[in-house]
Amino acid sequence: MTKLSVNINKIALIRNARGANNPDILKVAKDCERFGAMGITVHPRPDQRHIKYQDVLDLKDVISTELNVEGYPDEKFLELIRKAKPDQVTLVPDPPDALTSNTGWDTLKEKIFLTGVVSEIKSMGCRVSIFLNAEPYLVENAAATGCDRIELYTEPYATHYDHDREKYIKPYIETAVEAQKCGLGINAGHDLNLDNLHYFKAHVPHLLEVSIGHALVCDALYFGLENTIGMYLRQLK
Repeated sequence: MTKLSVNINKIALIRNARGANNPDILKVAKDCERFGAMGITVHPRPDQRHIKYQDVLDLKDVISTELNVEGYPDEKFLELIRKAKPDQVTLVPDPPDALTSNTGWDTLKEKIFLTGVVSEIKSMGCRVSIFLNAEPYLVENAAATGCDRIELYTEPYATHYDHDREKYIKPYIETAVEAQKCGLGINAGHDLNLDNLHYFKAHVPHLLEVSIGHALVCDALYFGLENTIGMYLRQLK
């Protein structure tokens, strides 16, 4: 079964709005695991507008499944990884002021940079995933960096799901097949939801993990967190 990693950034955003510890991020993370999630994802931004750097360190002490930390590998991020040593680090090419991730790495242009970063992070004992657009030609250079996995950026698929899903799922299938040939594991995330997740899972081969935050938290407002996680897990079976 493909693993569900719950991104709790939006929960932290609600907490920060009032400046106290409500909702309690650590309790939410433990509850997500108790409700069936196989991992917790966080993406600390330089302005710490949602997940704070201290949250990452605190979460590492309480997570019983896997902690996945996303981010751009500047020195501050790498220092955080050295301290936290999460199970997985997902490298994204976001500039500091990005609202959310909106593209993957150009592994042709950034191959040398990524190779150095991947080597350093793997020396810390972390699995490394590279955020990648669904472009098969990018996979070979991604593999050459020494990373363990790629995470497919799924917004283009999600955007066109309602009117042209057959066309827009094809690059993801092709990229996943190429990744498997290159010995890379396959993750996915961004705008996956209860409507489009099952189709994606059913068609993209070798899918190990999906990371879902915004849609899942929005659904939890209506259905409750425990019920919502169960609903997403059913889409992955």
